[in-house]
Amino acid sequence: MQPGLAVRWSLLADDNMIRLFQYLAKQPGSNRRCTMGFKENLLKKVQIGQLSRKVMASFGPPGGPGKIDTEAMRRLLEMGPYRYQMERDLDLFIEELEEAKSRILVLDNELPIYRTTVEDVTLRKSPYTKEMLSIGNIIKILKDSDVKISRREESVQMVQQACIDCLDLSYDASDIELIAKEGAASLENGYSEGILESLTLFAELLGYRPPPKALRVRHHEIYGAVVEISSAEILYGPAVILSRIDNSLKVIEEKISSLDQTKIAFFRQVALGKDKPDIEGEDVFQWLRDAVLK
Repeated sequence: MQPGLAVRWSLLADDNMIRLFQYLAKQPGSNRRCTMGFKENLLKKVQIGQLSRKVMASFGPPGGPGKIDTEAMRRLLEMGPYRYQMERDLDLFIEELEEAKSRILVLDNELPIYRTTVEDVTLRKSPYTKEMLSIGNIIKILKDSDVKISRREESVQMVQQACIDCLDLSYDASDIELIAKEGAASLENGYSEGILESLTLFAELLGYRPPPKALRVRHHEIYGAVVEISSAEILYGPAVILSRIDNSLKVIEEKISSLDQTKIAFFRQVALGKDKPDIEGEDVFQWLRDAVLK
């Protein structure tokens, strides 16, 4: 698989899903009720992953001059254990530690994280002229390897993990049963956002991902298991397929090779309703429930 290919697949639906979560958050009741915090926390974990991938993609190819998506990064930081503080011209996000030193991220195009104090970061990143008259300060400004612990993609990964660590993601069978019931009820009532929300939660629990280019189908949301066979081939499946046109919901249990044109054609025929799936309708949510709980 080419480097970054899985990330690009995952970004396909991320913008729409982030907007969906923002919309659902404003709705009273509906499909947003959480069970002991699990469902709400799982939704937050999904959004954390989507925002992280969006920021990572904005870096561009390795070594490139990509300008980061600061809006997405700011939203990601706001979901974690960070306190915002502006010093001089610096946007700082501070994770307080038990020790005197903190972990401090500077929201700029490099996204450095420092293990030091706010005063030290301010000196190194935005010094006054008078501060540069000191030889000791000049050394600090020119060399920060003693306090900088990460930058760019590594910093995003650290922030992502810190955000996830804030969440209680423990669950029992009743939590999973509720997600399945809500998904089935949404399907019965034609509530597209509720169907997609429940499907997204199950995809997160099962580690399902959007499909490679060969298996994409317009106006369909698709999530499935990915197994890398080689740099040129993956197996995709089982896969869950939701039509955004008529809310039809299907499962193909077979693993489809990204190089098997016959199977790819079959996959697309099933998605378009021209061939029979293994499972369809409300039974899909029971199948997903059993897959999580088995």
